[in-house]
Amino acid sequence: MRGILLVVMKQNLLLTLLTTGIACLGLSSCGTGPSMSGSSLSAYQSYNRPASLPSNQSKVRVKVSTSHQMVYVMEGSKALLVMPVSVGTASTPTPKGHFRIFRKVQKHRANSHGYAYQGNKVRRCYLRSKPSGWSFKGTPMPYWCEFKTHYGFHTGWMKHRPCTHGCIRMHENLSPKFFNLVKNGTPVYIAHSLPEDASLGKNVPRPPDAGPLPNYPTSMMLSDGYFHRHSKPTYN
Repeated sequence: MRGILLVVMKQNLLLTLLTTGIACLGLSSCGTGPSMSGSSLSAYQSYNRPASLPSNQSKVRVKVSTSHQMVYVMEGSKALLVMPVSVGTASTPTPKGHFRIFRKVQKHRANSHGYAYQGNKVRRCYLRSKPSGWSFKGTPMPYWCEFKTHYGFHTGWMKHRPCTHGCIRMHENLSPKFFNLVKNGTPVYIAHSLPEDASLGKNVPRPPDAGPLPNYPTSMMLSDGYFHRHSKPTYN
């Protein structure tokens, strides 16, 4: 009898772990971070890329290569910023084509996913699954630059594989630079690959994969703390 009970308990535990894992995977696609622990957080946080200010901001354009997960901020033939990013998965792809940035919000929060809270209790969830009577705050998505309704560039954990719901995640030290280089009306071209991949994008180092890194504290996400995680932008 005891043996049967242990088997049932193990099966229930496995089912709980699988269910929790699936729920977390679904939420983290455009969320703020992974849940596994790791030792590369310092290396991730110190990652940066050089950038230059434009002579004429009206001539700035943005090019995105989804296969290389690279962004090229250009002024004519001059590269102002070349940075790796994370893009949408095969099932939730980043849209391709010609767009223009039409909305910039430094302290943007998601409308559909984030944190439900009541007193000292906090749960990561979608708004649609918020427990009745609980308050809700959307996932912080700093330095939001929207180029298509519900799609934008924003700060977020970067992985070495496509991992978002279609948004383009930028490193926390690079998103302020990008935010300052573009304006409402800046053209954005997104394609599977670009000529710049073989030249400007070749051998550009990526930050450590955020997959094994720990989350920032929930208190940081519910407050304005995550909006102040970014390094002050500097330019050549």
